Amino acid sequence: MTTDALAPEAEAVPVAVRRRSRLTPMLGPALVAAIAYVDPGNVATNLTAGATSGYLLVWVVVAASLVAILVQFQAAKLGLATGQSLPRLCRARLPRWGNRMLWLQAEVVVLATDLAEFVGAAIGMHLLFGLPPTLSAVVTAVASLLLLELRRRGRTRRFELMSAAALLLIGTGIGYDLLVVGHQSTAGLAGGLVPRLDGAESLVLAMGIVGATVMPHAVYLHSALVQDRGPKAAVARAEHRQVRRALRLDCVVGLGAATLVNVSMIALGAGLGAATAGGWTGDLFEAHEHLATQVGGAAALAFAIALLSSGLSSSGVGTLAGDVVMSGFLARRVPVHLRRLVTMTPAVLALVLGAPLTALLILSQVVISLGVPVALFLLVFFCRDREVMGPLVNAPLTTRVAAVAGAVVALLGLSLPVVLFL
Repeated sequence: MTTDALAPEAEAVPVAVRRRSRLTPMLGPALVAAIAYVDPGNVATNLTAGATSGYLLVWVVVAASLVAILVQFQAAKLGLATGQSLPRLCRARLPRWGNRMLWLQAEVVVLATDLAEFVGAAIGMHLLFGLPPTLSAVVTAVASLLLLELRRRGRTRRFELMSAAALLLIGTGIGYDLLVVGHQSTAGLAGGLVPRLDGAESLVLAMGIVGATVMPHAVYLHSALVQDRGPKAAVARAEHRQVRRALRLDCVVGLGAATLVNVSMIALGAGLGAATAGGWTGDLFEAHEHLATQVGGAAALAFAIALLSSGLSSSGVGTLAGDVVMSGFLARRVPVHLRRLVTMTPAVLALVLGAPLTALLILSQVVISLGVPVALFLLVFFCRDREVMGPLVNAPLTTRVAAVAGAVVALLGLSLPVVLFL
């Protein structure tokens, strides 16, 4: 056998390896985005939904998570195909007044997100170490700024690995509590997959779950995280199918893990509600107390660690998203540390003044849900355009599904004030 006969086979393996190595850098951003889907707002909203409604709203978590996977997949494609974040693309192609309006609503969403993340981390700090609220706020602020410094110095892979570790830690803590609390019903969980609501309270919680699951700020951030990753679609047209698969895998793994954690939160809330015979209705402090007195110190410790991990990791994600929003829509930047100090101020005031924190967390998720249709519309608007997306353009069916999802969420958002005030 000659060396010439071996040449084609020997060449084929390095080509395949090189192709995989070019696609590997695209894996990871969805894990960062997934942290936004298990932030303290999710914890509060899902536990309250389980405590007050049992498994009634499991279908909302599953449906919203499927929409989230679709949305984040489009955001990743857009960032890779254009080399720009979604806000930056809006600034390049939409009128100035439109960008200012988009920036304003996006800042409201980011502020609500920051509020939930910071309050949740401070609660976790208080539960874990017994620190007073004001001191918990200070320690949380320092910890979140240190996490931001890691990302600011360009250590992207480490930041992604830390996000993956935080996701694992949150899931492990919630899963352990779910196991030791018990009082679970397989039939009830299966029944929760049937779409239905039960009054205004369940609608508010459903909207909170949608806001906590289809996170607009994660859409803006995800499009920025991938813009310099891997081969651009315009350059690597022959590999666009492999690019799609890599991005899809990243989104399914990251957001699929977040979905399991969110469903586990509802099941834990239902289990705690049953264990207390309806005496617990979702308050995070009381949840920790019930776990400590009725289950054991290990369960309470796992809950506090999961909540603290959720708050700290998601606070860095939220602040980075705020930077993407301002620099994209307005072409202006505020140092991330200064931005963090400003956005944490409402949360610090809430902690110092003794506001009802669990209710505040749920309200923040409802506010966030009102920004979901905007982010979805922008994604559909650009991702359907072949001139913008090249070979990564949406298939017609994908565009239709995304448009319907955005319309449904928009209708739910518009109906919420009517339900609340009439």
